Amino acid sequence: MKRILFKSGTLVDPSSGRVWQADLLVEEGRIKAIDSGLVPPRGTEVVNAGGCLIFPGCVDVHVHLREPGFEHKETIATGVRAAVRGGFVAVAAMPNTRPVADSAAVVGYVRARGEEEGLAQVFPVGALSRGSEGKEMAPLGEMRQAGAVAFSDDGRWLADAQLMRRVMEYARMLKAPVISHCEEPALTKGGVMNEGITATVLGLRGMPAAAEEIAVARDIILAEFTGCHLHVAHISTAGAVRLVREARSRGLKVTAEVTPHHFTLTEEAVQGYNTNAKVNPPLRTRADVEALREALADGTIDIIATDHAPHAREEKEVEFDQAPFGISGLETAIALVFTELVHKGVLDLPQAAAKLSLNPRRLLGLPGGVLAEGEPAELTLIDPEREEEVDPATFASKGRNTPFAGWRLKGWPVGVVVRGKWIPVRPLPGEGLREI
Repeated sequence: MKRILFKSGTLVDPSSGRVWQADLLVEEGRIKAIDSGLVPPRGTEVVNAGGCLIFPGCVDVHVHLREPGFEHKETIATGVRAAVRGGFVAVAAMPNTRPVADSAAVVGYVRARGEEEGLAQVFPVGALSRGSEGKEMAPLGEMRQAGAVAFSDDGRWLADAQLMRRVMEYARMLKAPVISHCEEPALTKGGVMNEGITATVLGLRGMPAAAEEIAVARDIILAEFTGCHLHVAHISTAGAVRLVREARSRGLKVTAEVTPHHFTLTEEAVQGYNTNAKVNPPLRTRADVEALREALADGTIDIIATDHAPHAREEKEVEFDQAPFGISGLETAIALVFTELVHKGVLDLPQAAAKLSLNPRRLLGLPGGVLAEGEPAELTLIDPEREEEVDPATFASKGRNTPFAGWRLKGWPVGVVVRGKWIPVRPLPGEGLREI
């Protein structure tokens, strides 16, 4: 592995809350030294990081890489390129592929394909139930041995409470979190957006906030009963936030994530029947957005994740009712965090780094997330002053389905260190164009 020296960067360590300027030397895949005025040994690659923030490598705990089975939407190859371009050094791949990742064979395949690509690391999430059909528990132990870092039926809520109890008991023994897509299907059947005045005006069937909140409440009760670590995926309502906050206040092992589109957009984005704003859970009200931002600031929400859900262009260019749910989010997430949260004072730099790096790693049981000598040298470099317009045509992902096309965002990743390699993705301050 090449030795790399980052000169004059602003280091952000979420574990200590410290922000300071220093040089950082990477050697043999680890942080060798952090100090001012480091002299590079012969043969060292020197990167001028002046004007850049250096975060521990960002990790996205919720992506859909679509392989195997839906390669027309995304492949592991295009997905990990999108991750690196978006500033992520690792991703957790959800199991709703074809076949579903409900066996050691599929989990092992996803892990191996990620290793073959050699860019962002891919950590598979195994299904809770066979085929994610909610009827029979999947072989959790075998999938854990094959590399699964968590278990989820993402895209569906496991409605059978007895089965969810057994799954949580096994997951606790395996020391793996259960990631729950909280949605009571009886309340959302046929729904395509948030239930409310906007849905009424547009003539679209709504999905009430209560559907999410009922599911969150039940899963918290089961998590308390079993001692399992429950992670609430893509939380979207003020009521769900209150439930998670209360659970955490009682010391329960409950964590939650929010997506950039849920802390940025409201249901108004659907106006004009914009299918690129059709997501599940749906975009909610301004009051919900404010509750999500407050929960990020006070620590109720631990993690920012993309729920990257790429689709082929022709799948989204249909009537709103027929279009699939999902946003291609890997390549805009960090810029939205900076534009909407950091620059607006919702989060400070250590808080942002914690929600993008340290806390995702803790959820999945991964090392790192700390800037200190001897720690793994997985890094994300961000230019907080860089302004750029979102252009889906430049995405590395196959999915161009984003409601942020044309938005001008401030604060973009410029490169990552992963697997001991420095991979620049945008110009450092004062440099020319970089491509991967």
